[in-house]
Amino acid sequence: MAGIAFGTCCSTISSTSNFRTSCLKLETRTHRGGTILGKPNSVRTLAIRAEVNFVSADEAKELIAEGYTVIDVRDKSQYDRAHIKSCYHVPLFIENQDNDIGTIVKRTVHNNFSGLFFGLPFTKPNPEFVQSVKGQFSPQSKLLLVCQEGLRSAAAASRLEQAGFQDIACITSGLQKVKPGAFDAVGSTELQDAGKAGLVTIQGKISAVLGTVLVCAYLFITFFPDQAEKLLQLAPTG
Repeated sequence: MAGIAFGTCCSTISSTSNFRTSCLKLETRTHRGGTILGKPNSVRTLAIRAEVNFVSADEAKELIAEGYTVIDVRDKSQYDRAHIKSCYHVPLFIENQDNDIGTIVKRTVHNNFSGLFFGLPFTKPNPEFVQSVKGQFSPQSKLLLVCQEGLRSAAAASRLEQAGFQDIACITSGLQKVKPGAFDAVGSTELQDAGKAGLVTIQGKISAVLGTVLVCAYLFITFFPDQAEKLLQLAPTG
């Protein structure tokens, strides 16, 4: 009587969606050219990928009402000027106080240009950003990330997504586009103005004052030409 030979092999069935990928391994047995499907010999594994949701300011208010927690990822200077009430501050960038020669040169150049005119601090990536968030929130937490222009919050969302956070939202274009009074805020200025500092803001005020003086002088000359002429005669000549 001829012997009966049995062989085994493994095949993999996989399925993919936008949010997860699963794999299921099945064992098969071969009996003289025929294949018999066996029982699964491994446990299904899932890999869940988050989807970042970009929203408007009005939509962000709705998310907060639904239980989303606000995380402000701006640097400390902008956060101190104005921030959403009851938010968490976890900066994506922190002030760079390193004292190696290269950093000192870069910091000096920065402070004499961007720092002087725009009030921007000299920063570096925060190496503890992801760990700081993970230390306060679970991957299932609903998080709304905010910054001034929308770029840092998008970068922060990408890092948290890679770390396993599954429910993340960002305000499109950041806080600079929100309307006054859109959120309950804390600070010395409006949320949309928190990114303005340095000589740029001072020049704006000087320009406004000079413009007002020139308008008043023009009106005075127009409506009181005789008095204006007398004043000009009293002015010292070189």
